Amino acid sequence: MLYPFVAALVICLLSLSGALFFFISPKKLAAIIPFLVSLAIGVLLGNAFIHLIPDAASSIGSVQQVSLLTLLGILLFFFIEKGMHWRHHHEIYISDSNVGSTLHPVKPMGRLNLMGDFIHNFTDGVLIAGSFATSPQLGVITTVAIAAHEIPQEISDTGALVYSGYSLKKAIRLNFLCSLSCLLGVASLVLLDGFLSIRANYLLPITGGGFIYIATSDMMPELQRRFSLRSHVGQGVAILAGLGIMILTVSLEKLFE
Repeated sequence: MLYPFVAALVICLLSLSGALFFFISPKKLAAIIPFLVSLAIGVLLGNAFIHLIPDAASSIGSVQQVSLLTLLGILLFFFIEKGMHWRHHHEIYISDSNVGSTLHPVKPMGRLNLMGDFIHNFTDGVLIAGSFATSPQLGVITTVAIAAHEIPQEISDTGALVYSGYSLKKAIRLNFLCSLSCLLGVASLVLLDGFLSIRANYLLPITGGGFIYIATSDMMPELQRRFSLRSHVGQGVAILAGLGIMILTVSLEKLFE
Protein backbone atom coordinates (compact mmCIF):
# COMPACT_ATOMS: atom_id res chain seq x y z
CA MET A 1 0.00 0.00 0.00
CA LEU A 2 2.96 2.35 0.56
CA TYR A 3 4.30 2.18 -3.02
CA PRO A 4 1.36 3.89 -4.79
CA PHE A 5 1.41 6.74 -2.27
CA VAL A 6 5.14 7.26 -2.81
CA ALA A 7 4.61 7.18 -6.58
CA ALA A 8 1.74 9.67 -6.32
CA LEU A 9 3.88 11.96 -4.15
CA VAL A 10 6.55 11.96 -6.87
CA ILE A 11 3.90 13.01 -9.39
CA CYS A 12 2.77 15.78 -7.03
CA LEU A 13 6.32 17.12 -6.72
CA LEU A 14 6.57 17.33 -10.51
CA SER A 15 3.93 20.06 -10.37
CA LEU A 16 6.69 22.31 -8.99
CA SER A 17 8.45 22.17 -12.37
CA GLY A 18 7.18 25.69 -13.00
CA ALA A 19 9.67 26.92 -10.37
CA LEU A 20 12.18 26.96 -13.23
CA PHE A 21 10.64 30.29 -14.21
CA PHE A 22 12.13 31.90 -11.09
CA PHE A 23 15.50 31.68 -12.87
CA ILE A 24 14.18 33.73 -15.80
CA SER A 25 13.99 37.51 -15.65
CA PRO A 26 10.46 38.99 -15.53
CA LYS A 27 11.02 40.66 -18.90
CA LYS A 28 12.00 37.40 -20.62
CA LEU A 29 9.21 35.53 -18.84
CA ALA A 30 6.65 38.03 -20.15
CA ALA A 31 8.01 37.51 -23.66
CA ILE A 32 7.78 33.70 -23.58
CA ILE A 33 4.44 33.40 -21.74
CA PRO A 34 2.35 33.51 -24.97
CA PHE A 35 4.47 30.69 -26.38
CA LEU A 36 3.98 28.70 -23.17
CA VAL A 37 0.23 29.16 -23.66
CA SER A 38 0.69 27.80 -27.19
CA LEU A 39 2.63 24.86 -25.77
CA ALA A 40 -0.19 24.29 -23.27
CA ILE A 41 -2.68 24.15 -26.16
CA GLY A 42 -0.67 21.43 -27.87
CA VAL A 43 -0.20 19.48 -24.64
CA LEU A 44 -3.89 19.71 -23.65
CA LEU A 45 -5.17 18.71 -27.10
CA GLY A 46 -2.56 15.97 -27.40
CA ASN A 47 -3.39 14.69 -23.94
CA ALA A 48 -7.10 14.60 -24.82
CA PHE A 49 -6.98 13.12 -28.34
CA ILE A 50 -3.85 10.96 -28.10
CA HIS A 51 -3.94 9.80 -24.48
CA LEU A 52 -7.17 10.20 -22.48
CA ILE A 53 -9.84 9.50 -25.11
CA PRO A 54 -8.08 6.49 -26.72
CA ASP A 55 -7.37 5.00 -23.28
CA ALA A 56 -11.03 5.47 -22.33
CA ALA A 57 -12.21 3.83 -25.56
CA SER A 58 -9.90 0.88 -24.88
CA SER A 59 -11.05 0.39 -21.27
CA ILE A 60 -14.76 1.19 -21.69
CA GLY A 61 -15.09 -0.62 -25.01
CA SER A 62 -17.71 1.70 -26.51
CA VAL A 63 -16.71 4.55 -28.82
CA GLN A 64 -20.22 5.98 -28.59
CA GLN A 65 -20.12 6.15 -24.79
CA VAL A 66 -16.67 7.76 -24.87
CA SER A 67 -17.86 10.32 -27.45
CA LEU A 68 -20.87 11.19 -25.31
CA LEU A 69 -18.73 11.52 -22.19
CA THR A 70 -16.29 13.75 -24.08
CA LEU A 71 -19.19 15.96 -25.15
CA LEU A 72 -20.37 15.96 -21.54
CA GLY A 73 -16.94 17.19 -20.46
CA ILE A 74 -17.01 20.02 -23.03
CA LEU A 75 -20.51 21.13 -21.98
CA LEU A 76 -19.69 20.76 -18.29
CA PHE A 77 -16.72 23.11 -18.54
CA PHE A 78 -18.76 25.48 -20.74
CA PHE A 79 -21.43 25.91 -18.07
CA ILE A 80 -18.83 26.11 -15.31
CA GLU A 81 -17.15 28.96 -17.18
CA LYS A 82 -20.51 30.72 -17.63
CA GLY A 83 -20.90 30.59 -13.85
CA MET A 84 -17.41 32.02 -13.43
CA HIS A 85 -18.19 34.88 -15.84
CA TRP A 86 -21.37 35.66 -13.88
CA ARG A 87 -19.44 35.71 -10.62
CA HIS A 88 -16.70 37.83 -12.22
CA HIS A 89 -19.20 40.51 -13.40
CA HIS A 90 -20.95 40.40 -10.01
CA GLU A 91 -17.62 41.05 -8.26
CA ILE A 92 -16.90 43.98 -10.60
CA TYR A 93 -20.31 45.47 -9.77
CA ILE A 94 -19.74 45.10 -6.03
CA SER A 95 -16.23 46.53 -6.35
CA ASP A 96 -17.44 49.57 -8.27
CA SER A 97 -20.04 50.28 -5.59
CA ASN A 98 -17.40 50.44 -2.85
CA VAL A 99 -15.13 53.48 -2.85
CA GLY A 100 -11.45 52.71 -2.57
CA SER A 101 -11.78 48.97 -3.27
CA THR A 102 -9.30 47.28 -5.57
CA LEU A 103 -10.00 44.17 -7.63
CA HIS A 104 -7.55 42.21 -9.72
CA PRO A 105 -9.67 39.69 -11.63
CA VAL A 106 -8.22 36.43 -12.90
CA LYS A 107 -9.35 35.15 -16.28
CA PRO A 108 -11.72 32.14 -16.06
CA MET A 109 -9.22 30.26 -18.24
CA GLY A 110 -6.91 29.95 -15.22
CA ARG A 111 -9.57 28.59 -12.88
CA LEU A 112 -10.82 26.13 -15.50
CA ASN A 113 -7.28 24.95 -16.05
CA LEU A 114 -6.88 24.28 -12.33
CA MET A 115 -10.17 22.42 -12.22
CA GLY A 116 -9.25 20.23 -15.18
CA ASP A 117 -5.84 19.57 -13.66
CA PHE A 118 -7.45 18.57 -10.34
CA ILE A 119 -9.66 15.96 -12.04
CA HIS A 120 -6.80 14.75 -14.21
CA ASN A 121 -4.46 14.27 -11.22
CA PHE A 122 -7.19 12.47 -9.28
CA THR A 123 -7.61 10.05 -12.19
CA ASP A 124 -3.83 9.58 -12.37
CA GLY A 125 -3.83 8.63 -8.69
CA VAL A 126 -6.53 6.02 -9.27
CA LEU A 127 -4.60 4.61 -12.23
CA ILE A 128 -1.36 4.46 -10.21
CA ALA A 129 -3.04 2.64 -7.32
CA GLY A 130 -4.81 0.24 -9.68
CA SER A 131 -1.54 -0.54 -11.48
CA PHE A 132 0.35 -1.26 -8.26
CA ALA A 133 -2.53 -3.49 -7.14
CA THR A 134 -1.94 -5.55 -10.29
CA SER A 135 1.86 -5.74 -9.96
CA PRO A 136 4.73 -3.54 -8.73
CA GLN A 137 6.30 -3.60 -12.20
CA LEU A 138 3.12 -2.29 -13.84
CA GLY A 139 2.85 0.34 -11.12
CA VAL A 140 6.35 1.66 -11.83
CA ILE A 141 5.71 1.69 -15.60
CA THR A 142 2.44 3.58 -15.12
CA THR A 143 4.11 6.11 -12.81
CA VAL A 144 6.93 6.73 -15.31
CA ALA A 145 4.40 7.15 -18.14
CA ILE A 146 2.34 9.64 -16.09
CA ALA A 147 5.50 11.52 -15.09
CA ALA A 148 6.46 11.85 -18.77
CA HIS A 149 3.07 13.46 -19.42
CA GLU A 150 3.14 15.62 -16.30
CA ILE A 151 6.45 17.46 -16.73
CA PRO A 152 5.60 19.32 -19.97
CA GLN A 153 1.99 19.81 -18.87
CA GLU A 154 2.90 21.31 -15.50
CA ILE A 155 5.43 23.70 -17.05
CA SER A 156 2.96 24.86 -19.69
CA ASP A 157 0.14 25.03 -17.12
CA THR A 158 2.22 27.35 -14.95
CA GLY A 159 2.75 29.65 -17.93
CA ALA A 160 -0.97 29.58 -18.71
CA LEU A 161 -1.85 30.44 -15.09
CA VAL A 162 0.55 33.39 -15.10
CA TYR A 163 -1.00 34.56 -18.37
CA SER A 164 -4.43 34.25 -16.71
CA GLY A 165 -3.46 36.79 -14.08
CA TYR A 166 -1.91 34.81 -11.22
CA SER A 167 1.49 35.75 -9.87
CA LEU A 168 4.23 33.19 -10.52
CA LYS A 169 4.36 32.21 -6.83
CA LYS A 170 0.59 31.76 -6.62
CA ALA A 171 0.48 29.85 -9.92
CA ILE A 172 3.06 27.35 -8.64
CA ARG A 173 1.32 27.06 -5.27
CA LEU A 174 -2.12 26.46 -6.81
CA ASN A 175 -0.67 24.00 -9.29
CA PHE A 176 0.88 22.03 -6.43
CA LEU A 177 -2.35 22.07 -4.40
CA CYS A 178 -4.26 20.69 -7.39
CA SER A 179 -1.64 17.99 -7.85
CA LEU A 180 -2.40 16.67 -4.35
CA SER A 181 -5.62 15.21 -5.77
CA CYS A 182 -3.33 12.46 -7.09
CA LEU A 183 -2.85 11.33 -3.47
CA LEU A 184 -6.60 11.60 -3.01
CA GLY A 185 -7.11 9.32 -6.00
CA VAL A 186 -4.77 6.71 -4.51
CA ALA A 187 -6.47 6.93 -1.12
CA SER A 188 -9.93 6.63 -2.70
CA LEU A 189 -9.01 3.47 -4.57
CA VAL A 190 -7.44 1.94 -1.46
CA LEU A 191 -10.57 2.68 0.57
CA LEU A 192 -13.12 1.69 -2.08
CA ASP A 193 -11.13 -1.23 -3.44
CA GLY A 194 -11.84 -2.03 -7.11
CA PHE A 195 -15.09 -0.09 -7.41
CA LEU A 196 -13.48 3.29 -8.11
CA SER A 197 -10.97 1.98 -10.67
CA ILE A 198 -13.85 1.05 -12.97
CA ARG A 199 -15.55 4.42 -12.49
CA ALA A 200 -12.26 6.29 -13.06
CA ASN A 201 -12.26 5.11 -16.67
CA TYR A 202 -15.34 7.25 -17.23
CA LEU A 203 -13.52 10.32 -15.89
CA LEU A 204 -10.90 10.07 -18.67
CA PRO A 205 -13.10 11.29 -21.56
CA ILE A 206 -14.81 13.88 -19.35
CA THR A 207 -11.39 15.29 -18.46
CA GLY A 208 -10.41 15.08 -22.13
CA GLY A 209 -13.51 17.08 -23.06
CA GLY A 210 -12.57 19.67 -20.46
CA PHE A 211 -9.06 19.95 -21.88
CA ILE A 212 -10.47 20.36 -25.41
CA TYR A 213 -12.78 23.14 -24.22
CA ILE A 214 -10.02 24.98 -22.33
CA ALA A 215 -7.60 24.77 -25.26
CA THR A 216 -10.02 25.76 -28.02
CA SER A 217 -12.44 28.12 -26.26
CA ASP A 218 -10.14 29.95 -23.84
CA MET A 219 -6.51 29.64 -24.91
CA MET A 220 -6.74 29.80 -28.72
CA PRO A 221 -8.79 33.04 -28.79
CA GLU A 222 -6.16 34.67 -26.55
CA LEU A 223 -3.50 33.94 -29.18
CA GLN A 224 -5.57 35.59 -31.92
CA ARG A 225 -4.72 38.97 -30.39
CA ARG A 226 -1.15 38.81 -31.72
CA PHE A 227 -0.83 39.52 -35.43
CA SER A 228 2.89 39.58 -36.24
CA LEU A 229 4.37 36.89 -38.47
CA ARG A 230 6.86 36.01 -35.75
CA SER A 231 4.09 35.37 -33.23
CA HIS A 232 2.12 33.25 -35.72
CA VAL A 233 5.12 31.07 -36.53
CA GLY A 234 6.23 30.82 -32.90
CA GLN A 235 2.77 29.89 -31.69
CA GLY A 236 2.37 27.27 -34.42
CA VAL A 237 5.74 25.73 -33.59
CA ALA A 238 4.90 25.70 -29.86
CA ILE A 239 1.51 24.01 -30.46
CA LEU A 240 3.14 21.38 -32.68
CA ALA A 241 5.85 20.90 -30.05
CA GLY A 242 3.18 20.24 -27.43
CA LEU A 243 1.48 17.71 -29.69
CA GLY A 244 4.85 16.13 -30.49
CA ILE A 245 5.67 15.76 -26.79
CA MET A 246 2.41 13.94 -26.18
CA ILE A 247 2.88 11.67 -29.21
CA LEU A 248 6.39 10.82 -28.02
CA THR A 249 5.36 10.10 -24.43
CA VAL A 250 2.42 7.90 -25.51
CA SER A 251 4.73 6.02 -27.89
CA LEU A 252 7.24 5.45 -25.10
CA GLU A 253 4.44 4.34 -22.81
CA LYS A 254 3.39 1.66 -25.33
CA LEU A 255 6.97 0.41 -25.62
CA PHE A 256 7.02 -0.47 -21.93
CA GLU A 257 3.60 -2.10 -21.82
